[in-house]
Amino acid sequence: MITAETKTLDIKIQGRIQGVGFRPFIYRLASDHNLHGWVNNQTSHVKIHVEGMKKNVDSFVKNITAKAPAISVIDYLITSDSKFEAYKNFSIIKSIDSSNAVTEISPDLAVCDDCLKDIKAMSRRNSYSFTNCTNCGPRFSIIKDLPYDRPKTTMKDFNMCPECLEEYKSPMNRRFHAQPNSCSHCGPVYTMTTPKEKLTDIKSILTECTKIILSGGIVAIKGIGGFHLACDPFNSKAVAKLRAVKNRDKKPFAVMFSSVKEIYKYAEVSKTEEESLKSVRAPIVILKIRPGSTISSGITSSLNTIGCFLPYTPFHYMLMENPDISAMVLTSGNISSEPIEIDNDSALNRFSGFCDAVLTYNRDIQNRTDDSVVRTINGKERILRRSRGYAPESITTGTNVEGILATGSELKTCFCIGKENKAVLSQHIGDLKNFETLEFYRESLDRYYNLYRFTPSLIAHDLHPDYISTSYFDNYSVPKIAIQHHHAHIASCMAENGVSNDVIGFSFDGTGLGDDGHIWGGEIFTCNFVNYKRHFHFKYIPLPGGDKAAAEPWRMAVSALYSATGREFLEMNLPFLREIPGTDIEILLDIIDKKINSPLTSSVGRLFDAVSAMLGLCLYSSFDAEAPMRLEAVIDDVPETNEHYPFQIEKEISLDSSFRAIIKDIIGGTAAAVISTKFHNTIVEIICSSADLLREETGINKAALSGGVFMNGYLLKKTETRLKKMGFEAFTHSKVPSNDGGLALGQLVIAAHRRNQGRSNVCV
Repeated sequence: MITAETKTLDIKIQGRIQGVGFRPFIYRLASDHNLHGWVNNQTSHVKIHVEGMKKNVDSFVKNITAKAPAISVIDYLITSDSKFEAYKNFSIIKSIDSSNAVTEISPDLAVCDDCLKDIKAMSRRNSYSFTNCTNCGPRFSIIKDLPYDRPKTTMKDFNMCPECLEEYKSPMNRRFHAQPNSCSHCGPVYTMTTPKEKLTDIKSILTECTKIILSGGIVAIKGIGGFHLACDPFNSKAVAKLRAVKNRDKKPFAVMFSSVKEIYKYAEVSKTEEESLKSVRAPIVILKIRPGSTISSGITSSLNTIGCFLPYTPFHYMLMENPDISAMVLTSGNISSEPIEIDNDSALNRFSGFCDAVLTYNRDIQNRTDDSVVRTINGKERILRRSRGYAPESITTGTNVEGILATGSELKTCFCIGKENKAVLSQHIGDLKNFETLEFYRESLDRYYNLYRFTPSLIAHDLHPDYISTSYFDNYSVPKIAIQHHHAHIASCMAENGVSNDVIGFSFDGTGLGDDGHIWGGEIFTCNFVNYKRHFHFKYIPLPGGDKAAAEPWRMAVSALYSATGREFLEMNLPFLREIPGTDIEILLDIIDKKINSPLTSSVGRLFDAVSAMLGLCLYSSFDAEAPMRLEAVIDDVPETNEHYPFQIEKEISLDSSFRAIIKDIIGGTAAAVISTKFHNTIVEIICSSADLLREETGINKAALSGGVFMNGYLLKKTETRLKKMGFEAFTHSKVPSNDGGLALGQLVIAAHRRNQGRSNVCV
């Protein structure tokens, strides 16, 4: 009955509200408030119709936001008066697929504490490896289409048993409409394949898996987003074998520990880092190794950090309940540079030759996702690799990005699509120069097109015409716009921080094509989402051998020293030169003089390479960014200081005097740690000095830091702190990587703003 005290509302909610238990939450909330009506999923939103006492309806609306599931995100909630229909109860009605707009897709989540209790209880889920509920478990990795309902996931072929179906249908149960809901009677199961037998009993599998790992063997284990390779991190022979079969010479391995308490034995853990470790996203967290730690250098490659994470699936927890397996290497199941393996048959074929066992299960992985990697800098979580647990969460851009595809870079690739005002970034994909990774890129594009009802109307790509992420789209009959690499970096930082007006941008990385045809990487701009003006850049020096210089940092050391001193450095008895054949050095100087395959670069990343090689820390890189990582690592024990080397800021920023001073320090016996600290401080001083000059010239008081160089914890922490002390608003990355893994976001927003203003490529 309608009275003055009753109220009827229609409510539309958009955000990350599918696959997170949002409808049962609404059902329970409506029941608590004695309201009638219904809730359903539509492709783009959740819709609610409620009828009841006015005070109850008002309280209900208020509590939707206040009490929503922890992993959900409500972007906006709109209410409108509606016609009273006299419903007798509140119900959850069938989902509607009605629109090309879409709601958020939840990332995959770590198993929750309630489900961990279930696998220990005497029930049909005792020791069941796929236990989950609406608060945890696979999401993105199993979804094929929207709305997110079981028939549109890879759980489609698993018919629920009566008990699971009852849970699934009961709005008061935490497994209500949990699409992966299953138990040992009706769900997926593991199979272990060894050279001798196949095992399907989970307790036998756990026993055999434990035995293999403790005896120095390797096990391939199918996880949420792909296969992993596991071994004992304290067995140097097992670690060496794993490196050999993965073709991974020195790149550090991540280690899964049974608990935070166990991690404390080997690494220092701050409050923020512990929160990251324990979060439902369960990323790998880069931690500082505890002094005196017994962790093997074979794991860390003699760096001062280690990537740690906690179990995030029921199987991980059950395996690590054995106190003898307090830790295990758990690295991506692939050969170096290839995508993580997801197919059972392919995994058996690929891994059986060197693994002592391969664990598969009979549910398909629809969307592969590597483990995400984060690092805490200045008390804030920073994403270094964005994948499982984070992708495909969107970022609100504040402008219309509908229909724009941003293709990303060529290395550390991630693409981005625009839906209304949302930027949807793909999971980490990798190096497109690898054929298998390019296939992963193509496959992922197709799936995002389908999931998000997306057809590109504008393609934003890097300025470099030879990048595969550019040339791949040559045959698309869609308008295209080229975006300068370093402008995109700054725009990415601006977009994730919600900055819309002009900033002073510091875009420091390894490589990116500049407007003048040279290789940029040490750029200081003033810019917004449409224009940029290049005020300063680091002095151009030759990049002898092109891409080979990044793989062999000694080449950049020779080039930088030649630029600073001429041939004088050859007579200075620098220790690192004794490690390089003299003929190689002469050949290098010759190709520099003759300008043979020696493009000019302003890259700050290559300067870090040069100093690292000069100090003998890394002459030849065995993995990406090894040289600057080793340069940062040696700073560890140096007392706090602002001492730095001399430099000159004009149109070009010259470090010639810095390199001459570094030579003097090396010859004088100054410790590598001190030289590294002074070099890092020099870059900080350059940033702060140029920021001050540009603020005085332009009045701009906002500074944005982006590019792979700012993954350096010492540099980012000190620079951000100094800029803030100088009164700047300093913007840095946390939601997307500062390296090329976040580049597509910047490409997207630049293209959107130029399109919205009716402009094409614009620079000054």
